[in-house]
Amino acid sequence: MADTCGQVLLGSGLTVLSHPLMYIKVLVQVGHEPLPPALGRNLFGRQVYQLPGLFAYAKHIVKIDGKAGLFNGLAPRLCAGTIGTVVHSRVLQKCQEGKYEIIGSSNQKEEEGSLQHVVNETTREMIARSCATIVTHPFHVITLRCMVQFIGRETKYSGVFDSVLTIYREEGILGFFAGLIPRLLGDVFSLWVCNMLAHLINTYAIDDSMSHTGEIKNCSQAVTGFFASMLTYPFVLVSNLMAVNNCGLAGGLPPYASVYPTWVDCWRHLSLEGNMSRGNSLFFRKLPAGKTYAIDQKRFF
Repeated sequence: MADTCGQVLLGSGLTVLSHPLMYIKVLVQVGHEPLPPALGRNLFGRQVYQLPGLFAYAKHIVKIDGKAGLFNGLAPRLCAGTIGTVVHSRVLQKCQEGKYEIIGSSNQKEEEGSLQHVVNETTREMIARSCATIVTHPFHVITLRCMVQFIGRETKYSGVFDSVLTIYREEGILGFFAGLIPRLLGDVFSLWVCNMLAHLINTYAIDDSMSHTGEIKNCSQAVTGFFASMLTYPFVLVSNLMAVNNCGLAGGLPPYASVYPTWVDCWRHLSLEGNMSRGNSLFFRKLPAGKTYAIDQKRFF
């Protein structure tokens, strides 16, 4: 219990600190570009037209809503983080107590670092993460919609309880789980890719006789985690877009945004436009090739 409380407190602190970054990232993901491109220099010193980065975007938000505006949607995100940590911890504990195994019999002892051990640990973690994601997704949807309101200057989603009533009244229970499927798929793929790659590297590329083996293995886990997150980023993008799609906000309705019947349609549309990595980077943002900046809608077409 003490470990869970510590994780909740630490997670809440990191959530508060990182919230402005997520807020700006979400606005970029939905295609909101309030500032026109400016002439700048890339990493090689060449003059190119670039989109405003993190700090320019943050200054724009502060200019309109003040510093407190950078924390729109923080309350439901804190709820999601707290509940998710508790659910993840409890489910993982139950899985470990039940000795849930995929490879090998229950009377067969797992060897630390073996493929059997990695698969079983990954399976337990997948179950725990999936349960936490499903339980907290309604708060995730509310968080995203509170953020996207910035585009149309709306106040439709003003609080956690009011937002719950609004979503239930307009969309029913399914409205709380908009964008859940791509989010779950992305989490599962990312987890398995990360752990399997780390296992391959630790088994075949790192010799246990090497000095600082533990630090090297931790580094390989971090590198594979970064690679897995980059690989599965399109799932995150599609999930966030579907969470605000056709929800009554200007940022999720025509002419600003297209209406997608399913997340697969959203994926196809983004893929055809070459926007599968939109919002992945908030620095050195290149001007989209062949796109026209619309001043009235503050986005590219």
